[in-house]
Amino acid sequence: MSEFRIHHDVNELLSLLHVRGGDGAEGYIDLLQKHRTPYVTTTVSAHSAKVKLAEFSKTPDDFLKKYEELKSKNVRTLDPLVYLLSKLCEDKETLQFLQQNAKERAESSANTASTTTTSYTLPQTSTKMSMQELDELRKKLGNVTASSNAPLVSPAEVTRKMLRDKHNKKNPTQPNPVFPNWVYDRPALLGDFIISPTLPGDPAVAVGTMPLPAQEQALVEDLLFVLIGVDGRDITAQPVLGRQNRSFIVDSTLDMSIKELVNRILPVASYYSTITRFIEEKSSFEYGQVNHALTAAMRTLMKEYLILVTQLEHLQRQGLLSLQKLWFYIQPTMRTMEILASIASSVDKGECMGGSTLSLLHDRTFNYTGDSQAQELCLYLTKAASVPYFEILEKWIYRGIIKDPYSEFMVEEHELQKEKIQEDYNDKYWDQRYTIVQHRIPSFLQKMADKILSTGKYLNVVRECGRDVTCPDAKEVLYTLKERAYVEQIEKAYNYASKVLLDFLMEEKELVSRLRSIKHYFLMDKGDFFVHFMDLTEEELKKPVDDIVPPRLEALLELALRMSTANTDPFKDDLKIDLMPHDVITQLLRVLAIETKQEKAIINADPTDVSLSGLEAFSFDYIVKWPLSLIINRKALTRYQMLFRHMFYCKHVERLLCNVWISNKDFKQYSLHSPLGLTCV
Repeated sequence: MSEFRIHHDVNELLSLLHVRGGDGAEGYIDLLQKHRTPYVTTTVSAHSAKVKLAEFSKTPDDFLKKYEELKSKNVRTLDPLVYLLSKLCEDKETLQFLQQNAKERAESSANTASTTTTSYTLPQTSTKMSMQELDELRKKLGNVTASSNAPLVSPAEVTRKMLRDKHNKKNPTQPNPVFPNWVYDRPALLGDFIISPTLPGDPAVAVGTMPLPAQEQALVEDLLFVLIGVDGRDITAQPVLGRQNRSFIVDSTLDMSIKELVNRILPVASYYSTITRFIEEKSSFEYGQVNHALTAAMRTLMKEYLILVTQLEHLQRQGLLSLQKLWFYIQPTMRTMEILASIASSVDKGECMGGSTLSLLHDRTFNYTGDSQAQELCLYLTKAASVPYFEILEKWIYRGIIKDPYSEFMVEEHELQKEKIQEDYNDKYWDQRYTIVQHRIPSFLQKMADKILSTGKYLNVVRECGRDVTCPDAKEVLYTLKERAYVEQIEKAYNYASKVLLDFLMEEKELVSRLRSIKHYFLMDKGDFFVHFMDLTEEELKKPVDDIVPPRLEALLELALRMSTANTDPFKDDLKIDLMPHDVITQLLRVLAIETKQEKAIINADPTDVSLSGLEAFSFDYIVKWPLSLIINRKALTRYQMLFRHMFYCKHVERLLCNVWISNKDFKQYSLHSPLGLTCV
């Protein structure tokens, strides 16, 4: 969180709590920055905080239900928030204050609502309608009728359209590819159950009337169909709404022992349906490369699952597969299918893409620490899904290039006009061109997010100046449970990028010489130059600022530079004159009184009320070109200007005192009875 965001949040919190006096926002901000720890919560602390809040809550079941709902949606800030709330519950004094404050705010809003009167006016009724109003009414009725007759759009299609529109709006020149309509219009291509209005099979022959061996063989055949997403004769799939799990209807006349065994196997078919729908939906272009890689890994596992079902079918045709054997063979696969379906449901509920998908997979991998097979499965999925993300990361930290067509990477690029940046020579490029998007940061890269951002920025600055850079220690970044492996690679890339940019600024752009040049003029390092300059401009600067001719001052500055030792400065031509609209005291007040009533009073003051002389308005300015403007930005130059204005005015006062002293010394040469009638001062 940036300093400005902390400042804004603290001010808003103080306003809501009606806190007045004290140290103000600055004191709390300093305290927060000294004691903030971004990784305060662990799995154990989060669980204990959840239990504590549930005990404190009046409706613990509702609280736990809401917590699990948010957890399933992969809300990143949930555990830190729960931890904070549990700490507030422990502090009785703070809790009592918050409760009292909430009560007062509720009473205040109720009083405001009761005193506010709302008047309702009825429109004038008329029995006649103009032709224009009639045409508009017909159009509205036609639109309503057309929309009511339009086919229903699935939630998946709505999500795809929303993501597609969002991407196309951001990148109008590179729209997302779109699958042809027949991919979605032909349900047989999806690999999931096709719900037909009529039940298959011959209803005249009930399976319950058959002998037990025949019932078992019929159900084995049905189960083999159901396990691959096809309805059987006596087992049929129910329609699903949204992201619900698939349920099945089994013939009610079936023998109870067989029916019980069938119900144990059917969850595998439900998992298969969930996974298949997830794979088909997330394979669309709109869901990003990370989800594409995840679905590709799942598709590989599903092929192995289908091979198992094919082998079971081969046994069934040979008459070697009973219901008990089917249950025995399918049990090892059930756990795998359950984990895959759980991951698919979590990604769906959380609407995860890019870094958020990787965070979910990483957390699942760590949560299965005690289950080696489950952890190995999640590790396989995470490694596969992280490949495209790490490819984007490698281009960023090794070359300073972002190639992120689906907006998945943690660093987002914003378009800025380079020409405007050159004119303003500020650090807007550094602050706004590339920014971190918190919800796209994988949890295992959270600690390195700032270094990743800075590494790419450093290389990008050098690339913007026409030099192609590539890290010599570039290696492929691979996901591993040992974070130190890719942390070391990021550290090496960061050190290289820092060295390249520093050498570029120090050697090619002569940063030290530039800073020395600024010191000469803004900190009055060149004494003879200022003597010449003040001698030349003394009469001009005594005038009111509106009467001063800036080109004349520029000419005098040029003359003073040529007549002094500053003539040897290679950057002297970058020094300019700036006549400010306010004096240095007002400028300081504008800085110190940000977002206060005092600043508003200063801003709203009538400029005609302030009469400045040239001395009070005078300041130097300095032209700084890219990329040195990243270091010597407008904020730094403003600080230099304020120092210079104060010192320049002090220099002017010093000259006045010297003139008075010289005059006093000259007048002492004359006696009191001098014929000139002069007296001593």
